[in-house]
Amino acid sequence: MTLEEANLSLVRTQIADAARRVSRSPEEVTLVAVTKTIPVDRIQRVVEAGVLDLGENRVQEIMDKLPLIKGPVRWHLIGSLQTNKVKYIIDKVFLIHSLDRWPLAEEIDRRARQHGLQCRVLVQVNISGEESKHGLAPREAVEFIQQAAGLPGIKICGLMTMAPFEAEAEATRPVFRGLRQLAEEISALNIPGVSMDFLSMGMSNDYQVAVEEGATLVRVGSEIFGKRG
Repeated sequence: MTLEEANLSLVRTQIADAARRVSRSPEEVTLVAVTKTIPVDRIQRVVEAGVLDLGENRVQEIMDKLPLIKGPVRWHLIGSLQTNKVKYIIDKVFLIHSLDRWPLAEEIDRRARQHGLQCRVLVQVNISGEESKHGLAPREAVEFIQQAAGLPGIKICGLMTMAPFEAEAEATRPVFRGLRQLAEEISALNIPGVSMDFLSMGMSNDYQVAVEEGATLVRVGSEIFGKRG
């Protein structure tokens, strides 16, 4: 068994255990393997072990790796996205996790319509209020979503957040709970064309807490591949 396979087995077990602790089905949670800086051969081992959702922070890494990875993978753009990079990935990614401003929404809409498609996006929300984090303030998110829902090239499918890095994972719970509660508020508004199917929250240090609070996508890198240099 390779290092990746052993780590992956542990991560999957912990996701399942966290889901069951709150009476959720483990099937409700999708593991997105964060592959930034990871060589293609190591990514391929994880794909062959059944992880078909891969997350990258940078457009260039998706473009470089996409033709080299074999298998029915779904690419997720999880990092901040510059408007001038949208054209490169608009028809190549399954989901953009980081819609956080109006010019980006307009560009995604424009490029998607050029390709005759509707691009799935998550709206990034800065629940913690940290200045270093990207994302809309919670109070701004509802109005933003109501406006962006009118763009025909965009399909808003949920929310994403990043919690502060905490030595104790339990300290992140209020952030994840806040995102879930915001998603519930948005769902109750029944905005046409908007769903809250995806909650992307939780990374290597706190994904178990995120699952307990309702995450449907967890973004895990170092717990699978080891610490990056």
